[in-house]
Amino acid sequence: MTSPSTQSDREKVVSKLPPWLRQELKIRTAQLRVDIQDAVHQGIAHWSALASAPSPVDTSGAESFSTWLPVGQWESFRSDAKDRGVSLIQGLAQAVRLWLEMNPAPTVKRPSVVRRIVVCNQKGGVGKTAVTAGTGEALAEDPDVLHPVRVARQLARRSSEEDAPFHPDTATPPLDLEDLPGLGMRVLLVDFDPQGHLTKQLGHHPLPIGGDSLTCHMAGEAKGQLADLIVPIEHDRFGDRLHLLPACTDAFLLDVRLSTVRAREASLERALAPVESDYDVILIDCPPSLGLSMDAAIYYGRRRETEQQGASGALIVVQAEDSSADAYDLLTSQINDLRDDLSLDIDYLGLVVNLYDGRRGFIATSSLQAWLDIKDPRVVAVVPDLKEQREAVRMKQPLFVYAPKGDQAVALRALAREIS
Repeated sequence: MTSPSTQSDREKVVSKLPPWLRQELKIRTAQLRVDIQDAVHQGIAHWSALASAPSPVDTSGAESFSTWLPVGQWESFRSDAKDRGVSLIQGLAQAVRLWLEMNPAPTVKRPSVVRRIVVCNQKGGVGKTAVTAGTGEALAEDPDVLHPVRVARQLARRSSEEDAPFHPDTATPPLDLEDLPGLGMRVLLVDFDPQGHLTKQLGHHPLPIGGDSLTCHMAGEAKGQLADLIVPIEHDRFGDRLHLLPACTDAFLLDVRLSTVRAREASLERALAPVESDYDVILIDCPPSLGLSMDAAIYYGRRRETEQQGASGALIVVQAEDSSADAYDLLTSQINDLRDDLSLDIDYLGLVVNLYDGRRGFIATSSLQAWLDIKDPRVVAVVPDLKEQREAVRMKQPLFVYAPKGDQAVALRALAREIS
């Protein structure tokens, strides 16, 4: 069955496909950034060029499927199917399967240098831990499954509109959701905060005092292999791609222990170096501190010699209120001092305005605009203040397991893509 298209060279085709094949087609075209109609057109063209029909496809449970094909292709395909003694549904299923076989899923592109993202702010309570966990979860999601994403690039363009007046309803314009494949990165989350919120939120226990820990490795007093301390965040959504280095409360004394360490700025890098090759991205959940440990984290996020600008660096989490601005100034001063003192290239990956709720009125909306007005670093995400994150923490589950389609997960997927 066909109907005229508004395009002069295409017509609408209605047939059937089994749900599993339709879903596989949807995922593969999203992975390859190909329109479904072009994939079906190519599949039918290749199928018709075969000397004979390929092996049958199980079409039980086939459901309605429509697409747009070049004018005349469907009638020609109908004739070819008749000559080969197969139904249109069977012929279409074979053509789609043939296209899938000829266009395999792309492999995940691995960075040549592990990316190091330092999630930081001197102020506590802004949600650094939630952003660290959510960004890591988004980076590690299954690349063979589609997930809802609301792309954030329009936000950056909005912040560059010098003369555009602020309005709370347009500062973060609603965008259509887009189903995109997961990024499939191998991710290590490092709980660098002695309070251990990241560790506890993800359902694990901090490392025991007196045993081995990241602090011991940074202080040059390792009691074993750092890799032995790392635990997986187990869920089909992440495969074996998402891991955690738990916190230990001995980190409360880290600054004291680092005061006697030679080249202490590089202590975190020395500690993590043995496991870097196992990961594509390492995210550091920093404590609300401006001490020596923060120096080590910032140094770890510096741009390395063979690394592209913006691959690693500082991701600063703020809220739409005044105290975040004060803490931001202190943090950027520390980063700039390290840049100057040690001649480092330290990139800002962007600002994340977390826990935003425009219903709080002028303070929230005007503060958001103030963040949007900053051009370097720019706002790369606005994450709403919703109950799902707090509920996930209470349940000790990753947000992307507890509420994978919620607005916070959607925003964090956009953030992960924005800084990828």
